[in-house]
Amino acid sequence: MELIYKSTRNSEETATASLAILKGLANEGGLFVPDSIPAFDVSLEDLAKMDYREVAYNVMKLMLTDFTEEELRHCINSAYDDKFDTKEIAPLVKKAGAYYLELFHGSTIAFKDMALSILPYLLTTSAKKNNVENEIVILTATSGDTGKAALAGFADVPGTKIIVFYPKNGVSPIQEKQMVTQKGDNTFVVGITGNFDDAQTGVKKMFSDVELNDYLATKGYQFSSANSINIGRLVPQMVYYVYAYTRLVASGDIKAGDKINVVVPTGNFGNILAAYYAKAMGLPINKFICASNENKVLFDFFATGNYDRNREFILTTSPSMDILISSNLERLIYRIAGNDAAKNKELMTALNSQGEYTITDEMKAELKDFFGGYASEAETAETIKKVYESDGYIMDTHTAVAANVYDKYVAETGDKTPTVIASTASPYKFTRSVMNSIDAAYDKQTDFELVDELNRLSGVKVPQAIEDIRTAPVRHNTVCDKDAMLDEVKKFLGV
Repeated sequence: MELIYKSTRNSEETATASLAILKGLANEGGLFVPDSIPAFDVSLEDLAKMDYREVAYNVMKLMLTDFTEEELRHCINSAYDDKFDTKEIAPLVKKAGAYYLELFHGSTIAFKDMALSILPYLLTTSAKKNNVENEIVILTATSGDTGKAALAGFADVPGTKIIVFYPKNGVSPIQEKQMVTQKGDNTFVVGITGNFDDAQTGVKKMFSDVELNDYLATKGYQFSSANSINIGRLVPQMVYYVYAYTRLVASGDIKAGDKINVVVPTGNFGNILAAYYAKAMGLPINKFICASNENKVLFDFFATGNYDRNREFILTTSPSMDILISSNLERLIYRIAGNDAAKNKELMTALNSQGEYTITDEMKAELKDFFGGYASEAETAETIKKVYESDGYIMDTHTAVAANVYDKYVAETGDKTPTVIASTASPYKFTRSVMNSIDAAYDKQTDFELVDELNRLSGVKVPQAIEDIRTAPVRHNTVCDKDAMLDEVKKFLGV
């Protein structure tokens, strides 16, 4: 049966999976959501016998129904190959009373690789299926990780160009170096004088500018997105929660049907929403533990039912979560509003004009499976140090936010359900913050001295992604004002 995607802001706007991937964003700024979520057609026991690629096929075929088996398997096999430094693709490591799902074994050492290594294949396949002649321009805002993962995925992919905007002073030194050294004639990286929300707003504005899009079409271009607003990002993310669960079944840690909790360090809400969609497919998840840093807009939302971005924007040591407008939350709002596009649009319009909205009590009751928590900067650092000292395991700052919130959840509820923590980045990506957490004296060392020291302490090989940037020349040094983003796009495209 074909699954149809609808816009969260206009129930009349529908698309096939391939068209939704191609467009990225629906008209009027809406997001594409499946009109229903199909149940697994393979048992959890059978999934437990499969490798990552097979699990991916069995999850994604249900969501991307207009792809043929051959097309989908080609996308999956091209994505999940030796770009990952482990054959498990996403290993599960038991440490400090939880299972850490390591999502950072891809080429840019962050969880974004899990989806962005397949998105270029999904997108170019979708373009062929829909007879697209235009060159596809991937337009993306990043708070640090999406940018590099998207650049790596799309570099030199025929028929595409990619433009990434990032907050000039809002990413880690390693994150920035990864982006500005990116090779590929079709890549363009721009630092903006503003924060991530400014970059994301600028990108969304270009997407929804009808005149601009019509003009670009006359020049042979059309926009698409690599951000988690693209359903082609979200569907591959569902896979690793299913994979993690079935590894626990395979190892005998749980029986098929037993419930687990998932803890996700959350910024744009895409990663935790993927777990929510996986539950709707039949994955036995008990609680979604949503972990925020000091930009705790989501924590406050789950506590009160009021989403309010009118607050100070705080730069933290977990920059990928320094976000006040969690774009993917809109998909959840749409669902708890009974798939009511008009109601959702009204709330999103309020967010746009007043910077806040409040959901109804009925909608709030639909969020009972969610637990919101947050970690301060000091708590994040303490957690890194504590787990290193107890288990010899070194985690990055984002994962530490999740681990700290999980500890608080257990203290508050006494819940002993087996728990998977999404470990979203390698500690090598945030070396200074990680090493300073272990001992403040490390701050005197250079970034690459810290890399070598982290290698000595952890016994984990320095990832190729880090070795590559030690000596790589800077290729992108454009910086613009947040209001000049469109000018830079036009300049790069030569229009």
